[in-house]
Amino acid sequence: MSKSASIVTFIGSKESSMGKTLLSHLQALLLPVIGLLLFLAVWNGVAKTIDTSLGQFPGPAQVWEQTLTLVSEHSAQREKADAFYARQEERNAARVAKDPTYEPKIREFTGAPTFFDQIWTSLYTVMIGFLIASLIAVPVGIVCGLSKSAYTAINPLIQLFKPVSPLAWLPLVTMVVSALYVSDDPMFSKSFVTSAFTVSLCCLWPTLINTAVGVSNIDKDLVNVSRVLRLKPLTHLSKIVLPASIPMIFTGLRLSLGIGWMVLIAAEMLAQNPGLGKFVWDEFQNGSSDSLARIMVAVLTIGAIGFVLDRIMLMLQRMVSWDKNSVLR
Repeated sequence: MSKSASIVTFIGSKESSMGKTLLSHLQALLLPVIGLLLFLAVWNGVAKTIDTSLGQFPGPAQVWEQTLTLVSEHSAQREKADAFYARQEERNAARVAKDPTYEPKIREFTGAPTFFDQIWTSLYTVMIGFLIASLIAVPVGIVCGLSKSAYTAINPLIQLFKPVSPLAWLPLVTMVVSALYVSDDPMFSKSFVTSAFTVSLCCLWPTLINTAVGVSNIDKDLVNVSRVLRLKPLTHLSKIVLPASIPMIFTGLRLSLGIGWMVLIAAEMLAQNPGLGKFVWDEFQNGSSDSLARIMVAVLTIGAIGFVLDRIMLMLQRMVSWDKNSVLR
């Protein structure tokens, strides 16, 4: 083969490779869009055939309309809050001008929380519950992974409590919180504490189990290296155990966060914590013609937030994991 023919063959193979790459990128972009459009079309068609006691089931157009309404309600409420604080500041300034010894009183705006306020409340609640569960589950899982005796002792409790529904935990947690969390000036509301601890109890187990499995399945060569080097227990833990088990630990954390987010909505409905769960329950009780569309907005928001939380956990896993190929998508 001549030199010119070789060059032509190389260029042709290069163009073919680029074409395949471009096609794969187009598929990655177009297929989700096509799937989403098909979903919207089916949703719109099916919604027109469903009549409920509150009217026709909302389609994409009605849900989008209520999304804009919720945004405008949030803006209006923020304007009211800003006006309230401005008036309060003016009154306090006038009182101080008349009486320099007067200590201004700062009162919080007591307007009803908006949809976006409730999103923040749910995110804050689930993260507190998730952190509490993780701080317990990861150390206990490491102990279970390192010690067969510890795992044998704890495993019956794991199998007993893992399948328990949040609806079963919630009454017990509510009674315990009411009995123990007694204060004239509480830092957190009882509904928040109840919801957070219910989330913790339900998302504890995936992290614990996956951590134990990850630690117990560490490559024997790594363990032997640690023995040869006579690493101290803490050094063995930080240099061998944790890096090798990071993928499984984060798999458990991702599962726990997803479960915690699902559990939270039910917990907020019953505990009346002012988050997305309470928003859904209030709209259901409200019974207006727009309630179903507003509930659908909440449902889509819950799903979108759950997806974003999972992507964040995946990103953190990629940042701390030494084996990038072990990170699941």
